[in-house]
Amino acid sequence: MAARAPHGSNQPPKIIYKKIYIEGHGGHHGGAWKVAYADFVTAMMAFFLLMWLLGATNEKQRKALADYFSPTLIQMKQNSAGSNGMFGGSSITDKDNYPHKAQQTGTRSMTVPVEATGGLQVGTGEKGSMKNKMALGMEDQKNFEKMRRRVTMAMASNPKLARLGKHVRFMRTQDGMRIDLLDDADYSMFSLGTTALEPEASKLIGLIAESIGTMENPIMIRGHTDGLGYGDPLEMNNWMLSSSRAEATRRRLASGGIPEQRFNRIEGVADREPMIAANKMDPRNRRVAITLLYRAGSFGE
Repeated sequence: MAARAPHGSNQPPKIIYKKIYIEGHGGHHGGAWKVAYADFVTAMMAFFLLMWLLGATNEKQRKALADYFSPTLIQMKQNSAGSNGMFGGSSITDKDNYPHKAQQTGTRSMTVPVEATGGLQVGTGEKGSMKNKMALGMEDQKNFEKMRRRVTMAMASNPKLARLGKHVRFMRTQDGMRIDLLDDADYSMFSLGTTALEPEASKLIGLIAESIGTMENPIMIRGHTDGLGYGDPLEMNNWMLSSSRAEATRRRLASGGIPEQRFNRIEGVADREPMIAANKMDPRNRRVAITLLYRAGSFGE
């Protein structure tokens, strides 16, 4: 604002500046409190949601929720392409790594401990479990072959047992050595429909017991029947007959000197595993299988 100059004076008018301060009416018209209030409401909502979850879920569900928000070590490693860095300084084609194929489901860092040591021959040392098991397997195979020769020669030298030669079959399986005692149309190891061993069959099983008596292999016995049924299956059936014949064979081996602890499994499968699948009534389906199982290796033995 310019003031009027004095009369008769050539002085320029004075300019007076008036500053007006407009004071605010408090900070409540600003937006900062709204942000703080929104954070508070969000935190309270999360708190009440957490309390509701704790009350509405069981321990297993809470563990699953926790794992979802905080993945376990295995889940983290599963998403890390098998390493915590760029292959961990190793090549993707290392010999101790997993095969890198489309069907691969695991990674080395997922299943092998970080501080694990070893190589391609782990477990094959002098007392390693792999070498021990392989050595036992090779020894068992040699013993099986010796036993087969002993039984075959003993049968051939006995006129009464020689005619049963075609009823005995030795078969090497993934479980061990199986000895099948077979029936045919002319001869049956058991009296028809019973668990009573024929005299020659009893002598044959006694001969087998003598041949395997010094071995340590566990024994499995399985009974089989043909498809011929009974009038009243509730009274008697092939399941009962096959299992009873397996048990009768076990008793005969036990009376021949086989200790009780060597019997690993005694079972009957009726006509469910026929040797002649095309004809379940074929008498050759009636048989008892005595299997000498491979010994299970144990570390350090």
